[in-house]
Amino acid sequence: MDTSNPAVLVNGDLLGSYVGRRVRTVIQVVQPSAGGLTGRSTDEKQVVVKGQMPSPVTTFVEVIGVADSAQAITAEIVTNFGDTTFDANNFNQLCQHANGAFRHLFI
Repeated sequence: MDTSNPAVLVNGDLLGSYVGRRVRTVIQVVQPSAGGLTGRSTDEKQVVVKGQMPSPVTTFVEVIGVADSAQAITAEIVTNFGDTTFDANNFNQLCQHANGAFRHLFI
């Protein structure tokens, strides 16, 4: 595993803290488009993802890329997470731990 350029786990609130850095998040797709998608983060923030999307795109996707702003990511990797339910609350708690008191446990 390459740990030279790790992606920080973020939700919509944390995205703005990592502008210019690699991030990793899960998005619920609201509207796919030719150059990316518009989605909702697990904490209900709107996020625009630019780049190549899998075809077809599912309801939930994991995005790894560079944060362009507090609301946008340029994707390097987009992975379908399926059309079933995704526990947004658990992912939010994970993001908070990964950026808080337990930061040392995450790459």
